[in-house]
Amino acid sequence: MSKRSLNGTDFTAMVLAGAERLHQHAEHVNSLNVFPVPDGDTGTNMNLTMTAGVNELKRSSSPMIGQAATILSKGLLMGARGNSGVILSQLFRGFSRAAASRDELNAAQFAAALQNGVETAYKAVVKPVEGTILTVAKEAAKHATYYARRTTDITELMGEVLRRAQETLAQTQEMLPVLKQVGVVDSGGQGLVYIYEGFYAYLQNGTTATSTEQTFAAVHTGQAMQPGITGTSNPASASAVAQNPAFDTPMPAQARLETEDIEFLYDMEFFINRQLGQNRNVRFEEEKFRQALAVNGDSIIVIADDEVIKVHVHSKAPGEVLNLALQYGEITQIHILNMREQHRDLLSAGLDIAPPPDLFADIPQEPLDPQTAAVPPAEEVAAYGLIAVSSGDGISEIFRSLGVDTILAGGQTMNPSTEDFVKAVENLSARHIFILPNNSNIVLAAQQARDLLEDSRQITVIPSKSIPQGIASAFAFQEDESVDMNESNMTEALNHVKSGQVTVAVRDTTMENIDIKEGHYIGIYNSKIVATAPALLQTCQELLSSMIEDGQEVVTVLVGSEANDADTTALASWISETYPDAEVEIHEGDQPVYHYLFSVES
Repeated sequence: MSKRSLNGTDFTAMVLAGAERLHQHAEHVNSLNVFPVPDGDTGTNMNLTMTAGVNELKRSSSPMIGQAATILSKGLLMGARGNSGVILSQLFRGFSRAAASRDELNAAQFAAALQNGVETAYKAVVKPVEGTILTVAKEAAKHATYYARRTTDITELMGEVLRRAQETLAQTQEMLPVLKQVGVVDSGGQGLVYIYEGFYAYLQNGTTATSTEQTFAAVHTGQAMQPGITGTSNPASASAVAQNPAFDTPMPAQARLETEDIEFLYDMEFFINRQLGQNRNVRFEEEKFRQALAVNGDSIIVIADDEVIKVHVHSKAPGEVLNLALQYGEITQIHILNMREQHRDLLSAGLDIAPPPDLFADIPQEPLDPQTAAVPPAEEVAAYGLIAVSSGDGISEIFRSLGVDTILAGGQTMNPSTEDFVKAVENLSARHIFILPNNSNIVLAAQQARDLLEDSRQITVIPSKSIPQGIASAFAFQEDESVDMNESNMTEALNHVKSGQVTVAVRDTTMENIDIKEGHYIGIYNSKIVATAPALLQTCQELLSSMIEDGQEVVTVLVGSEANDADTTALASWISETYPDAEVEIHEGDQPVYHYLFSVES
């Protein structure tokens, strides 16, 4: 149907249709992963990212397109998973900024918003690669800007946007040789095309209230499990535990806290709507607001834009917090929890808390001089906190033993979202936090969380792209070094590790002149397939032979959940016999998907 303007209601329905179209074809997008490995999760990541945006629109939409686009952008931003999800969130973030002050968009304004989305997404990627979702979005927006001079019909314009996106998607094979070699188009670009197909289908045919609800239900069906956060909330105690290998299970944080020691007991989260309230025209001074909150509070997070301010704070004076907030607009979505009450409930529910072991019982202690002894405060902010992404209980335990305070469950088959990282940071009482993503597809989400919190927390993202790199980087961290020195040492450690992985091919293909058969094992060395064979042991031997140079390196083997003891024993024997001067360490990693992870360090 012809449409000369686009309001918030139509935009919301378009997004629902696009999200549903992507949801229906998420597995096809996954199948376009270049590597024939069972972890092609671009479709899953984009689907979960769109679902987060849809959830926000379902909770609070608007008939004005500027507000509706902003609501979508916030949901996508916090729910973004993987590189494809982060780029998708940035496309709509730029779109929302261009549309922010408008009730409706005409064709030219819609095209300009698409172009602004592309510019925002390109800025978010340090080294943009052509032949990806970025290129598909760029060429489609460029064509939209051109075609908007010829039509005032948004439906016709969206049809042209879709056509150009489809053409560019087909051309990605020529832009990236690896796509042509494998015979697929870019997976992220395909995901975006599916979203655009949904947009165009709605503009052509419209929808009903009933079908809109059905779309919401469909989008939410079959979601993958959300990655969770595990680990201690007290970095100081976590570090102490990590230094004693005999103490394998970190104590619950509640064991280290008396209920009455919770000084800032009200956990508050709310939004300030700058468009509503008697004082909505008062100028918002963010730093002044933070300082006022800090008088009776901590754990302060403030994320502000022109229309909405998100506030999180632990305070002992909630009334004063709300009065401060009311200066700038109307307060919405208020959540206040009494953390002392929560703590009492945990204890009364039968939380089994054993007394902490005396980690220094065997060390002679000098008697304290009561005249000079300093009494530390009941709650102390640590200098550093470490967050790492891990897959597998064994790998998580290794990270904890190296002093990592918070483990985000995720990795190859499930990438943590931006919001997961934000929450992990919020839960750490530390002046400076280091994040180890440990997967190339998670780095952008970690960096996006850092950017969201840059005004309130000091965060460094170490761009570790594998579990072995993450372990080496965590090992290089030193509690008594400066931030700059730690960043330098941890980043440098990435360059001294060779990472290898062994898994099963999920389809026939040819890569790097290697013929790969579905069901055979493949060995991956620093993101390149270098070995394949029908037997697991043979694949491991070929892979390690390409990784080990002089035979005197340290070889670490992380055993996956699908490996068996017989293969592991045979592999260990082969390494010892073939490389008698190598130092071999074998650990239970329990990781899914990959039978073995290898690291080789000189």
